[in-house]
Amino acid sequence: MPPPTPTAATKSAIRKAGLFYFVWLMFSYTTGGPFGLEDMVTTSGPGMTLIYLLVLPLFWCIPVSLVAAELTTAMPVEGGFYRWVRAGFGDFWGFLAGWWNWCASFLLGGAYAVLFTDYLGFYFPQLIGWKHYLVSVAMVAVITYINVRGIELVGKVATGLEIFILLPVVVLCVAGLAKWRHNPFSPVIPPHQPMFHVFGVGLALGLWLYSGYEQLSTVAEEVDNPQRSYPRALALVVPMSIATYFLPTLVCLAALGNWQSWHTRYFSDAAQLIGGPGLGAWMTIAAIVGSVALLNGTILASTRMPFAMAEDGYLPNVLTRIHPRYGTPWIAIIVSAVVYGLLAVQSLVQIISIYNWLRIATTVMTVLAAWQLRRKHPDMHRPFVIPGGNTGLIYSVVAVVVMSVVALLGSGLYGTIGGLLALAAGPPVYLVLRRKRTAGA
Repeated sequence: MPPPTPTAATKSAIRKAGLFYFVWLMFSYTTGGPFGLEDMVTTSGPGMTLIYLLVLPLFWCIPVSLVAAELTTAMPVEGGFYRWVRAGFGDFWGFLAGWWNWCASFLLGGAYAVLFTDYLGFYFPQLIGWKHYLVSVAMVAVITYINVRGIELVGKVATGLEIFILLPVVVLCVAGLAKWRHNPFSPVIPPHQPMFHVFGVGLALGLWLYSGYEQLSTVAEEVDNPQRSYPRALALVVPMSIATYFLPTLVCLAALGNWQSWHTRYFSDAAQLIGGPGLGAWMTIAAIVGSVALLNGTILASTRMPFAMAEDGYLPNVLTRIHPRYGTPWIAIIVSAVVYGLLAVQSLVQIISIYNWLRIATTVMTVLAAWQLRRKHPDMHRPFVIPGGNTGLIYSVVAVVVMSVVALLGSGLYGTIGGLLALAAGPPVYLVLRRKRTAGA
């Protein structure tokens, strides 16, 4: 099957994101801030956490970014990696890549809204029960409206949010360096911890932190000059992400040395211990804003998937409708947001292990598509090519596949069962939708 070409519908977007806003939008989706890694310190140990944060990118987000850069420049189409997989391996595997990714977004979208309200609960303890749920749904509604307005506004919002988030992180790093008292790498691993906790849980969390660098390929047609912008954005965002995770973790461990006390939301506690109550409150507000930024990026990246799949006939045609003013797939955005709202009753911790299975599966399919398209379409115009020829391509594919297998083997029973069930649901859905598609042809 030849690579799909942009359709008239997807060309109709009237507001596009330039490189500056797209960089912050990608950073907002892939990273958001250092929040979320704190539990890795107590489970894997301070030394192993810092090693993970430095080494994992070499075997995960960097090869994924190289693949995404090559394929986005070769096929800058709405739906991104879903259509790359479909072009490489056919309808069945393409559908699964899109379906698994859309389902994964359901798990995260609602969880980010819940996380936002959880943080607000520190200041407003009365936010419990139905009040908690209504605030979470209201946040989904606000970010959905911004996304309906288009990627340009989404990018501006992401830029403002991320600058606000990073300011207290920079202050924390500077203040912490002045109070360096401990070896941040000691101990490397926690004493008397099961090996599963040290390597399995920590690795799974690390892969989650460094995931998503191929995801914004789904909005390639909404970015100015994607063949140029996407590789440049990746080249900037990957080192920004590594620094955002590594530096505040290093500085806090060096200043405080209390790695046993780390827990979810610990950066707020560390900021207070290092810089006083003012910095602690600022960091807590930044964490609240970080949840908004992650939800903003998730809605943008994931809602183009049902739009592209509907264009290809697998989902109802109504999902292809474009907003007459903003040029966005507004029905697909709203339908996805409704599901996020319905699922805004779960925590991030509850769903991350299942989410990892879905995300890893789509990432593996993406890197395999790069190899397959090199084989099937060697003459395809590729403005950016993975450096190193075949060796670079093999590294990009093998590194991701090996890391994926290691991470999934380290999954706990709950994550393994839930993840396998989530993956297994894809083929029956494909068969049902294909039958309906054939009957309606």
